[in-house]
Amino acid sequence: MEINKAIAAVLVAGITFMLTGIIGGALIHPHQVHDPAWKVEAGIAPVAAGTKVEALVPISPMIATADVAAGEANAKKQCGACHSFVEGGKNGVGPNLYATMTRPRGASEGFVYSANLKVKGGVWSYEDLNIWLKKPTAFIPGTKMAYAGLNSDKQRAEIVAYLRTLSKTPVPLP
Repeated sequence: MEINKAIAAVLVAGITFMLTGIIGGALIHPHQVHDPAWKVEAGIAPVAAGTKVEALVPISPMIATADVAAGEANAKKQCGACHSFVEGGKNGVGPNLYATMTRPRGASEGFVYSANLKVKGGVWSYEDLNIWLKKPTAFIPGTKMAYAGLNSDKQRAEIVAYLRTLSKTPVPLP
């Protein structure tokens, strides 16, 4: 007789939990997102030697007169969540940007870059950074940098002017 009571208690508890789930599901309808809010291109795309990039306004002439303080503010706002800007600063989701313009691409110590960025090689120029900040995937397809880009020519010039100052020996103005 006691075994029947124990089995009945287990069955009643199971039915109670099942009914609670059914009633809860009927009362609450979670919003299902069908399209991602941010599309991140994954994988490694081959880097073609003559990759065509959208023609941009050259920022080199704007660098000399760019507002470095505005560039610093924009860089910290646009890039600060993933990057640090101080000498010896830690890498985050992205590499430390101190001395970016004086070191080879993909050479921030301790940061693991995408294969395509390593293959691209070279040193960052003013116009390379202009293209990169406009749309990173246009400059290096398959990059790990999940940033949509910055459309304002003026803001890109200000950020590049600020990045230029992040070095003991800044690169010469264009």
